[in-house]
Amino acid sequence: MRILYAIQGTGNGHLARALDMYPALRQYGEVDVLVSGIQTEMQLPFPVKYRFYGLSFIFGKHGGIDKWETAKRMKPLRLIRDILGLPLRQYDLVVSDFEPISSWACRLQGKKLIGLSHQMAVLHADAPKPKHDDAFGRMVLQHYAPAKIQMGFHFIPLGDNVFTPVIRAQVRQLRPDDKGHYTVYLPAYEDVHIIEELSQFPTVRWEVFSKKTKRTYRDGNLYIRPIENEAFVQSMASASGVLCGAGFETPAEALFLNKKLMVVPMKGQYEQQCNAACLATMGVPVIDSLSRRNRSQIAFWLDCGEPVQVHYPDNAGMVAERIMRYFWTLQPAGLAPM
Repeated sequence: MRILYAIQGTGNGHLARALDMYPALRQYGEVDVLVSGIQTEMQLPFPVKYRFYGLSFIFGKHGGIDKWETAKRMKPLRLIRDILGLPLRQYDLVVSDFEPISSWACRLQGKKLIGLSHQMAVLHADAPKPKHDDAFGRMVLQHYAPAKIQMGFHFIPLGDNVFTPVIRAQVRQLRPDDKGHYTVYLPAYEDVHIIEELSQFPTVRWEVFSKKTKRTYRDGNLYIRPIENEAFVQSMASASGVLCGAGFETPAEALFLNKKLMVVPMKGQYEQQCNAACLATMGVPVIDSLSRRNRSQIAFWLDCGEPVQVHYPDNAGMVAERIMRYFWTLQPAGLAPM
């Protein structure tokens, strides 16, 4: 059996999940990997057969997406060419982790596709939503990487097809401790803004991981480092707490490691607003921006914040098995599993 596993490469979260999902899928056949997107620093430890420029959103400097830079970097003709040219006939199954080229290629070629992502869970009817609806944001999530059969991950389980997060083995094997620092990952803010705000808490050692720098440097009580997977994981495992955006994998890993967590959802990013709404129901503090008006909330979190207890079992194998069950229900009658 041949499987195409397509992964979104905007940010590092989808690739982090793939570290465990790839070997789980390999239990059922030969797996080729496709990665599209230009906003990731993570290197995969297994071969990638297809690499595409894809459709990425560019992080801004003031808490949101840089819409102008995103528009400038889009290559629509290249995207269309890659969708039309993706050879799917050789695959028995396509699994897409919110990856648009494979999803649209399957739709155009009439190929069966199973969508597997956090974004699909966000759209679940029972998933917590922000107070203010975002019709355009919902539309993007619905059509960016469409799939008729969808399975998802969220901070809480939601029905049969929405599971708790896949926590990669690298994180599961850690032995967390507390060395007194705070780990920061806010890719939608420029370093100078993060330094300005967090330097207001001079007794705290902040370890900031930044997409905006290629060198390590210190500014007062802030230690700014480029994104590097091993260093980030070790910093988070030994932190007192984690201050980060309201993405999915980093907050999920912080919760798994029993770290107190505060999130700052990106402005104008519907998925992160939904994530923040869900985390808030769990007791995780949420601030709408890294700014002067929220300094008192950060101070309270530093002094009085507590970890939120979660139970995230090792579920990659179970999810892969569920994918295969769906696959065999799609096959013509009389065709038995190999």
